[in-house]
Amino acid sequence: MSSAKFKPVEEQLAYLKKGVAEIIREEELKAKLEQAVKTGKPLRVYLGVDPTAPDIHLGHTVVLRKLKQFQDMGHTAVFLIGDFSAMIGDPTGQSETRPPLKAEQVQKNAETYLQQVFKILDKSKTEVRYNNEWLGKLSSTEVVQLCAHYRLARMLEREDFRSRLEANQPISVHELLYPLLTAYDAVALKSDVELGATEQKFNLLVHREIQREYGLPGQVILTMPILVGLDGERKMSKSLGNYIGITDVPGEMFGKLMSISDELMWSYYELLTDFGSPVIVRLREEVKMGVLHPMDAKMQMAHTIVAGFHGEEAAKEAADEFRLVYRDRKAPTDMPQMNLAWGTRPLHLVLTEAGTASSRSEAERLIKAGAVEVNGVIEKDVKRTIVLNPGEMLALRVGKKKFLRVVGV
Repeated sequence: MSSAKFKPVEEQLAYLKKGVAEIIREEELKAKLEQAVKTGKPLRVYLGVDPTAPDIHLGHTVVLRKLKQFQDMGHTAVFLIGDFSAMIGDPTGQSETRPPLKAEQVQKNAETYLQQVFKILDKSKTEVRYNNEWLGKLSSTEVVQLCAHYRLARMLEREDFRSRLEANQPISVHELLYPLLTAYDAVALKSDVELGATEQKFNLLVHREIQREYGLPGQVILTMPILVGLDGERKMSKSLGNYIGITDVPGEMFGKLMSISDELMWSYYELLTDFGSPVIVRLREEVKMGVLHPMDAKMQMAHTIVAGFHGEEAAKEAADEFRLVYRDRKAPTDMPQMNLAWGTRPLHLVLTEAGTASSRSEAERLIKAGAVEVNGVIEKDVKRTIVLNPGEMLALRVGKKKFLRVVGV
């Protein structure tokens, strides 16, 4: 195999280090890349994912994108589905033992995962593996031998376990096995590099150590930062409702991306786009100096991310719709329609009948706050009455995102 397939090591390193939280150790990664260039043999780089839920959000794509970058550099991307380990459940960040998933649910989630993963990875160049291939075949003797390679005291140094012990909360023995069994993945795959989020560092270090215990060179660990969610404070999570799903429709994805703070935008640029670090630094400086408006910088970021999942045309349409609705304060082209009996009624009654306010008091509060528009005009008079004739249409805006076309019948 020719070594010409690989770019120079320094160029690979610069590309692969973008957005990375930590490399353990960078000099080892450089040596492995040099060996790959010398021999023409690609590195085996893997990301293990337990399909405990069916959907992937942008937070999951941070490490997936890094795997894709290794793939772009000519290395072998291994996407490992933890169909065996998902039934145990990763104790990372858990304050209590979680119930094990059934095999049928794990398999169903895994199928959905793969459909979404290949929106990022090149399917034809990705090695997909399932850890039940080897973990499901380990004999009880082999499991005991695996456990003999690691000390309980070190396992209990782990923050999750230590805090639970201090709080007198139970820890099940199978949770202690999780890092060891997933470490066997690294042994079975003979991986050179493993990727994961910063919160997975303990597990990844165990994997590296167990590889060496089995006579393999220890893999390099590369951790990626946790993506902060739409609330600007906590990690992106479906359970917290602060997430952007990669299957969200273009307009919804675009709008959610535009809702993040100006400061958080730079983290999204770094972790969710292919913009090089020098370009991001320049954009940031332009915003700081007033040459570039933050809204324009954010729209470029949102367009790039949406285009990556839905294509350029869909991203352009989403951007145009956003400008129409939020920047130019015009009603969206596809707002829902509701029929109301024609006649004269107070504006607050129109809002409650249309379902845009839950009660008269909420409707009046919204009107007083200037959060209600009728045909593009803000209405602040709580006594305002609306005359709705048969066949006549009114465009209502309530708050920033609720639009409704009301038709008299």
